[in-house]
Amino acid sequence: MSSSPQPRRGNTRQLIQDVALELFAEQGYEKTSLREIAERLEVTKAALYYHFKTKEEILISIFDDTTRPIDELIAWAGEQPRTLATKKEMLRRYSEAMCSGGQLYRFMQENQATMRELSIGETVKKRMLKMVDLLRTDEAPLPNQVRCVSAIFTLHAGMMFLQHVEADPEETRLAALEVAMDLITRAHEEG
Repeated sequence: MSSSPQPRRGNTRQLIQDVALELFAEQGYEKTSLREIAERLEVTKAALYYHFKTKEEILISIFDDTTRPIDELIAWAGEQPRTLATKKEMLRRYSEAMCSGGQLYRFMQENQATMRELSIGETVKKRMLKMVDLLRTDEAPLPNQVRCVSAIFTLHAGMMFLQHVEADPEETRLAALEVAMDLITRAHEEG
């Protein structure tokens, strides 16, 4: 049985994304070429070009597909009252979205310099600032604003920095979510 991926009929774009992200994670974005992606897929470079012209196009497509739930969350949250229940639901959904895109988020964490150089780096920054704005209140005492920001980054810590802890990944995610919920609850109650 071959360990290389076999093309899935009708889902070539997704297969390219999967293989590219796998290679980016293995050897880094900068060190991965389109030729290597094509070779891993067992297709010609021309066949790969039919779907994507550059590595950045591939990474942007992965990013867009994987982070769509976060854009939907931000749109949803923007239409909701800024209640504690809304903020908790935001954190719950954000945690789930990060979990479902774990490989991409770990890649982004490990390749921060590359991310800053690519166009999606600015998108990530804007999205994070919007999430913070939806969680915090300008009039709240500064410690409570810090708690709101910390709630988001607690979820990041659970995903990125606790991946090597000897625990079930879902338990780790839920523990980070619990701490984030505690932070947002305290900020809301004292705000």
